[in-house]
Amino acid sequence: MISRLVLGLCFLASVAAGQNADSQPRGDSSQSPGPVASPATSTAAKVTYSSVHVDGLYIAMTFDDGPHQTLTPKLLDLLAQKKIKVTFFVLGENVERHPEILKRAVAEGHEIGNHTWSHPNLAKLSQEKVRSELQRTDDLIRQTIGFRPKIMRPPYGSLTSKQREWVHEEFGYNVILWEVDPLDWKEPGPAVVARRIISQTKPGSIILSHDIHAQTIDAMPEVFDALLAKGFKFVTVSELLALAKPATQPSPVPSATATPARP
Repeated sequence: MISRLVLGLCFLASVAAGQNADSQPRGDSSQSPGPVASPATSTAAKVTYSSVHVDGLYIAMTFDDGPHQTLTPKLLDLLAQKKIKVTFFVLGENVERHPEILKRAVAEGHEIGNHTWSHPNLAKLSQEKVRSELQRTDDLIRQTIGFRPKIMRPPYGSLTSKQREWVHEEFGYNVILWEVDPLDWKEPGPAVVARRIISQTKPGSIILSHDIHAQTIDAMPEVFDALLAKGFKFVTVSELLALAKPATQPSPVPSATATPARP
């Protein structure tokens, strides 16, 4: 009789334990992981931008790989004439060569972003090498203009989700890619560069170009005049991000290698 009672009690206890285990949330860390986004992917989605949703005709024009000894000053003259503000993603090795051009760009209201020291493919480097490329450039920009950049652009758009998370945590950077790419590095001619930018740009676009190619600079008068005629308003990247509004549908996170271009 006693043994039957003991067996009954054990059975009830096991049932209760099983019900308690089933009541735990499926997302609890004690459960087997399911097919959910990793923290790195989730964070990267919040700090990586190729465009934003805005109320109004706001766009951000960006120039990579400078400053160039002659082409960047020529571009700055044109920007001053048109009263346009842009963002320069600079290479540390070129800032070292032409610090006076960087100072001029900032004095005239343009934004500066980190584009690494020597333009490597960061997705193929160790964390220490990535840190060195970004830190050396960050330090030199601060020494040259008095403050650190808020944004960075990975060369070739190549940065893994894990690296995006780490870069944001360590440097505080937003990672900036692009929506409009005229492939100006292939030097197809000023008319082609201009046509591609003008036809592809829409509100909230981040536009990629390079101030180290003469054809790109030659295309800019037509680009600026056409976009201004359409009512577009040029702002820096950080200003564009500040204007962002919730979109009806979130844009997908760009892949680690967005394009084979040399941005």
